[in-house]
Amino acid sequence: LGSLVSAMNRVQLLGRVGQDPIMRQVEGKNPVTIFSLATNEMWRTGDSEVGQGGESARAMCDISQKTTWHRISVFRPGLRDVTYQYVRKGSRIFVEGKIDYGEYTDKNNVRRQATTIIA
Repeated sequence: LGSLVSAMNRVQLLGRVGQDPIMRQVEGKNPVTIFSLATNEMWRTGDSEVGQGGESARAMCDISQKTTWHRISVFRPGLRDVTYQYVRKGSRIFVEGKIDYGEYTDKNNVRRQATTIIA
């Protein structure tokens, strides 16, 4: 049968918190702490040749950046409470968890997809 680990769903993120966490509880379910996390990806664009007058390629490149927002949900009781109490907007944090793809119906009765990191 081989290894017991035949598949893996794991993600690691390092970024800044977008807003103070909120705690929600749906009747009959455990509470959850939710917050957004921004990660940035940066890359160089432009000419990679040596420029006129001998300036380096670095001087000829522009730096582009893309910010991606992630929804983080924390269910584990100890971690959930510490996150709610101490994590604040602007905090730089490391999150490890799994990706969860789900659906919900919005207030206009439209079905939407939601991607969440379960930490």
